[in-house]
Amino acid sequence: MNGQLTKKILISGTITSKTGLHIGGNNVGLSIGGADATVVRNPLTNEPYIPGSSLKGKMRSLLEKVYAVNGFGPSIGEHIQNGPFTEYLKAGNGLTEEQVKNLNSIIDIFGTMPEKMKDEKKPTSRLIVRDCEMEKNSVIKLTSSKDTDMPFTEVKTEVVIDRITSAATPRQLERVPAGAVFNMRMILNVYDGDNEKELLDKVFEGLALVQNDYLGGKGTRGSGEVDIKISPLKYKDKKAYEEQSEWKNYEEQDKVNIPTELKQEKSEEEKK
Repeated sequence: MNGQLTKKILISGTITSKTGLHIGGNNVGLSIGGADATVVRNPLTNEPYIPGSSLKGKMRSLLEKVYAVNGFGPSIGEHIQNGPFTEYLKAGNGLTEEQVKNLNSIIDIFGTMPEKMKDEKKPTSRLIVRDCEMEKNSVIKLTSSKDTDMPFTEVKTEVVIDRITSAATPRQLERVPAGAVFNMRMILNVYDGDNEKELLDKVFEGLALVQNDYLGGKGTRGSGEVDIKISPLKYKDKKAYEEQSEWKNYEEQDKVNIPTELKQEKSEEEKK
């Protein structure tokens, strides 16, 4: 860690499912006639949600694939044979200086290292990703809908064909319907000595990669396409906590490079 915690940056926005979204839940206790693969739900409200672990893990995985080698390629762990990870980075091992810099940023943000490096002290993750609950308007629409197969969700039937016998085996997949909106919230911890713009850029890049890939399961078969939009950033520093004040508008808003595809469209009032 680089020193004292100087700032917390709130990254909020929405995640909208463009195609059916399946993030697997617990199938225990399913009634007869239910789906074979269910979605994760809040046990108190029965509403589907996006686990923070799913979003964070997907961001980390895609960023590692981008920066482990030139262009898209294997993850970090596949490039390490022996020795501590920090020594691996120092030695270069076929990576460019820019790649090493990017990999260090990923580790700073996500606090993760390959399984082979269990003996090395893992840095604390700077990025906190909250579970994404379903937006109230989506809850209301899906609650009143007569076309859902299960509460808040649809059931998609797929057929597995045995390539040898041509036997067909149907299976049912529970998905959150296209158009459902989830609230997204992340907290980026910034420490003394951190390059916060560089860290923010990596977070935004990770979100853009998820948007251009998929979230959850069965993504190569149509599920999991999402649209992510980021609201104006806010922050709290030491003074804000001492004064018990609310989140303030991020001072460096104009200098932050949020990809165009992630920006929220301005309202008519904001445009004026």
